[in-house]
Amino acid sequence: MAQRLAYWQRSLAILLFCAAGFSSPAISAPAPTIIEQQRQLFRSVFDSVERGDWSAIETLANKDKERLRQYVLWPDMRAAYLRATIAKASAADIEAFLDKYGTLRPARQLRYRYALHLASVGNLSEYQRIYEQFYQGREIAKLDCLSLQAELESGRTERVNVRATELWLVGKSQVSECDPVFKYLDEENFLGPALYRKRYALAVDAREFQLARWLAKKIDEPHVKEAALWTQAQAHPETFLKQHSVRADKQTVRDQLVYAVERLTYRDPDLAHSLWAAVDKRNRFTEEQRLRTARHIALWTARDNLPGAYDRLQGLPVAAVNSDVRHWRARASLRAAEWDNLLFDIAAMPAAERSSEGWRYWRAVALDRSGQLLAARAIFEALAGERSYYGFLAADELDEDYAWDDSRLTADEAAIAAIESRTEIIRARELFMVGQDSFGRSEWDAAVRTFEADEKKQAAILADRWGWHSRAISAAASLGEYDDLSLRYPLPHQPLFERSSSAANISPTWAYGIARSESLFMPDVRSHAGAVGLMQLMPATGRQVAQEIRLRYSGVQTLTDPESNIRLGTSYLGQMAERYGGNAVLATAAYNAGPHRVDRWLPDSGSIDARIWIENIPFNETRKYVKRVLSAQAIFHWRMTGEIRRLSDELLVVRAVDEGPQLAHRRRDIGRAMASP
Repeated sequence: MAQRLAYWQRSLAILLFCAAGFSSPAISAPAPTIIEQQRQLFRSVFDSVERGDWSAIETLANKDKERLRQYVLWPDMRAAYLRATIAKASAADIEAFLDKYGTLRPARQLRYRYALHLASVGNLSEYQRIYEQFYQGREIAKLDCLSLQAELESGRTERVNVRATELWLVGKSQVSECDPVFKYLDEENFLGPALYRKRYALAVDAREFQLARWLAKKIDEPHVKEAALWTQAQAHPETFLKQHSVRADKQTVRDQLVYAVERLTYRDPDLAHSLWAAVDKRNRFTEEQRLRTARHIALWTARDNLPGAYDRLQGLPVAAVNSDVRHWRARASLRAAEWDNLLFDIAAMPAAERSSEGWRYWRAVALDRSGQLLAARAIFEALAGERSYYGFLAADELDEDYAWDDSRLTADEAAIAAIESRTEIIRARELFMVGQDSFGRSEWDAAVRTFEADEKKQAAILADRWGWHSRAISAAASLGEYDDLSLRYPLPHQPLFERSSSAANISPTWAYGIARSESLFMPDVRSHAGAVGLMQLMPATGRQVAQEIRLRYSGVQTLTDPESNIRLGTSYLGQMAERYGGNAVLATAAYNAGPHRVDRWLPDSGSIDARIWIENIPFNETRKYVKRVLSAQAIFHWRMTGEIRRLSDELLVVRAVDEGPQLAHRRRDIGRAMASP
């Protein structure tokens, strides 16, 4: 009672104090440091400077100009302006910059652009000077051909004939900069029939049939007809096989038949198998061709989950069996819930294959379902000690806690301070801090590659402190340091992930698993396929989702903005979840491979346990991706809540399209509820 009375007395005193017109002194934010001011200045003017507008700097106050000139990224600013104005910039200004900063990345980029500019305006002699000093011997076709043009212009042809022929003699179309040099070779009759035939063969081997057809016209009519047949085998393999199933006297025609079967197999393995049987009887194929073709058909029969897949794989000659065959044979047994067959298939693998986590887990499942409970339990117990997809599944079988084994990396503050003071690390950090992430990663990686193991460990800790998660994760992984879960599974943009996930009706831990697997939280990264940003969205997908959620869309600029990308990515993931009735396995696979493919991978009828379905995903990348996302989701849930969310509880039964919604029920007893007929 006395404590409550004292509380009310203090409260009353405060109210009277405020009523009398007094107020407590305002708590002001600390003034920004010099480096923070420099970052702010850099961000405020860089976009304009990069477009060639130097007035953005000229209008700054003198003290701000001086701060910017003292900034470690001043060379990057100046190089960006010179690149943008290279057509009108003075050679003296460019050369002075290159002399002063020549070893830095922005100077190297400027030098490359300057060299190409010199060549484009016909100043080949000056281009040649730069080429011989910096690019000769680096095997860059564009630069090599421009150098050869310079040599031709100066009348030095000694090296041109040999080097130009080397550049011409490839199985693909060369860069346009080589055209004038190739024209010289042709006019001087250095390209005879023998060289054309040689390049034609290279083009065929590279399956560059358009180039092959062009080259064939320079050889003779038989080559023209042969190139046309290659094109037909590529575009219409079924027709080609039916039209050329009679005995082929030429090895080239037999090669075309094998290629046509290979192409047809991707679309229809059963038809390919039938046509190959007919063609094989009538032609003298090499043993290697027979083995390779039979293996190709059998593997795609299994990947497409067609009847008879196991028999085709099992019937292959021993010489045709490789790791793919062994693994898909086991997957076919798994899909059919043939546990004795699965045990046999795993036993037939070399020790290195069968000792992997995946096949150990499935061996334990097969033993358990075959009644060998003690042997199965021993394997499950060993696997349950692993923090991984199969480790979590094994722990679920035993109903045991997950083995988090979370331990922070030990920081050495003196070592971290020494690393942080290095010029190259300072530059990398500042590039990251001002949003030049890709350039920062390049400089960081170049520096860290030279570090000793303990220095890399401290560098990982340093990057994590900065919030540079991709570099922290990468540096730790390069050392095999996997146990610092706060470093390896960070929670950037957490309020945004939670808010956006809630709006999309999905779990934020799932969204985090997707983002980490897609980009390691890099906001500007782009994939070879063209996906962009933190959650790796294709531009067309981003545009469509943006329209649906009424988000202003500006292409790549939107996709590289973390807030917009997370909103778009979580919305799209939510759409996939809705499409597949809440089945996270199917939605995750669709996020990676596209829903049109996932639809084709669904069973024709009945249902199948999600674990078995995952193992039978035809694409290696997607199969690994789904496992990686699901295990990451479990770790993120533990990181965010301190609780275990069973991985098996995310694995819903995968049902055929005509069997109703995908959201059916969870199955923790894998295999006891087999793939239903």
